[in-house]
Amino acid sequence: MKTTVFKFRSFGENLGTRVLGEKARQDLIATIESSECVILDFEGVNVVSNSFADECIAKLIPILGFDKLKQKTTFRNINDFARKNVLIALRRRLSVTCSE
Repeated sequence: MKTTVFKFRSFGENLGTRVLGEKARQDLIATIESSECVILDFEGVNVVSNSFADECIAKLIPILGFDKLKQKTTFRNINDFARKNVLIALRRRLSVTCSE
């Protein structure tokens, strides 16, 4: 089983914009497609904004599907503030996807 660590720190300590989120998402999609399991590692990241979380992580739901996203990814070293924003973005994206 090929496990890959995706290090968000390579995008900065403070992840705040949709532009940066889109760049990270493109890299993340390629990583997910070429790996069996991807560890989303937030070590060294202080802030993850709602915008970044939506653009980078939550927008993976309509692209990959929620089940595949859950199967292939896991989080590591994510602080409480970042976790909250990621969860909010995922919930919002799921509610939009489910209502379509």
